[in-house]
Amino acid sequence: MLKIGLQLYTVRDELERDFKGTLAKIAELGYQGVEFHHFYGHSAEEVRALVNELGLEIVGTHVQYNSLKEDLDAVIAYHKELGNRNLIVPYLSEEQRQWDDVFASLNTIGEKIAAENLVLFYHNHDFELTAQVDGRPALYAMYETVPASYLQVELDSCWAHAAGYPPTEVIAKYAGRLPLVHWKDMSRSEGRVLTVEFGQGEVDLEAVAVASEQAGAEWLVVEQDECQNPSLLSIENSMNWIRQYAANGGPIHV
Repeated sequence: MLKIGLQLYTVRDELERDFKGTLAKIAELGYQGVEFHHFYGHSAEEVRALVNELGLEIVGTHVQYNSLKEDLDAVIAYHKELGNRNLIVPYLSEEQRQWDDVFASLNTIGEKIAAENLVLFYHNHDFELTAQVDGRPALYAMYETVPASYLQVELDSCWAHAAGYPPTEVIAKYAGRLPLVHWKDMSRSEGRVLTVEFGQGEVDLEAVAVASEQAGAEWLVVEQDECQNPSLLSIENSMNWIRQYAANGGPIHV
């Protein structure tokens, strides 16, 4: 059964105002794990003690690409103290999208991380699927070039859908290589992708969950890049949808 985590970027403003209280609310709502993107000045020891106190698991951390390239030893040391194994590249700026350089860097970073018994992941948006490298999507080229032993998949199912790639097909393509799947809903407004609460958009969330379980994923990670309601209300509304889906036989544990 899949476990349900939350990417904390969703509640970034609340975390900045009240780090401990926001994490406590997330645990209270029933999310089993959290995926960090920022620590707001808290030490690894402080964060580890807090998540343990709240009964939360650490799913992973989104770490900026430049930090992994330029400050990898410090990143590894912090996350070893934190008790987090999964380091995730969250985004590449337009300037960083020099694909041959990216693939070489990810191979080098992934090798060093694996030697420390940690795991490197890449989290996609839409551009990795719309950009082409030698006639295939850049994301596919990335995973063909960098071996699974150095780079695992965190598929953002919403952004795959936005790019025109059925997320269930991409999930199946990387079965056995994607422990983490971002589970998100979206609609379109004036040509823009709008992330929305679960059940309010066009993504087949149930199909994504089923495909993720079949592919051997461990975590579905809820994320809403921008919330139309206060973000704590949005993650509560999405959890209510998840609980109903679980009650109707969805392959998830909440």
